[in-house]
Amino acid sequence: MNEIVAEFIEYLTNTKNYSSHTATAYETDISDFIKFWDNYAGGTATLADMARADTLCFRAWLADRARRNLAHKSTARALSSLRGFYKFLAKHHGIKNDAIGLISSPKVPRKLSKAIDVTDVENMHDAIRSIDENEPWIAARDWALVVLIFGCGLRISEALSLTNSDVRTHPDTLRIMGKGSKERIVPVLPAVWDAIDKYTSVRPFGNSPDDPLFRSVRGLPMSSRMAEKVIEHVRKYLQLPDYVTPHALRHTFATALLAGGADLRSLQELLGHASLSTTQLYTRVNMAEITNIYNHAHPLADK
Repeated sequence: MNEIVAEFIEYLTNTKNYSSHTATAYETDISDFIKFWDNYAGGTATLADMARADTLCFRAWLADRARRNLAHKSTARALSSLRGFYKFLAKHHGIKNDAIGLISSPKVPRKLSKAIDVTDVENMHDAIRSIDENEPWIAARDWALVVLIFGCGLRISEALSLTNSDVRTHPDTLRIMGKGSKERIVPVLPAVWDAIDKYTSVRPFGNSPDDPLFRSVRGLPMSSRMAEKVIEHVRKYLQLPDYVTPHALRHTFATALLAGGADLRSLQELLGHASLSTTQLYTRVNMAEITNIYNHAHPLADK
């Protein structure tokens, strides 16, 4: 089965143009099911086994994941990965299994996004300068990253994928390649260009057009984990809540636009959401904030 799984992963990356991160997640999920099958059936899984797996087997796998205390969201993703694998088997190997289509995904609660107070975002500038006072270029880099994510509503991976050539001419908009190779156009505010210019003017390396915009201390491309640690340090310095993350900056962008009168369709395009239902979560956030203000401000609230 290892060869078949490898063939599927190659199909995802080369034909479907999935990112390496997504392909790795698929591989992990499918390997988890195959490992379960080996124990469940008492033998090494084969293509024939994939064809004869029934609803009892699939439900036993889901129950096993529950016993391992794996999150509902993780299990829902794993089931989706396995369905994708079976579609591949049907198309490329003639292996059909109708039972997988009869299994319902675990219910995944939709969490309300939490926005950062705009004042706290502004305070991040002084905090970053204090944290990196001995390395001014790193302070400029970190602030440019914060302003870019907050100002354009980018995912951290999207911000880190930008190259020097993307920003060199100060275009009014940036062309962003998001999840699922979905391309979108986002406008860029002058404050974003100002922060990026200050960073690139003091950056000690990585000035070629095709070089990544954001570089590590050693001159390598900055990773998502490095960016997360930047915000972790700022959060601890300012004693902010745990939900203050790079992604929370994107949430703050969205809630600010919604509060300013942006319609959901426009917000969906700016955020690069494939489904409007994902964007609609921000209406719940905004309503929660309005309700909180109402409960504290209305004269009848204490009655």
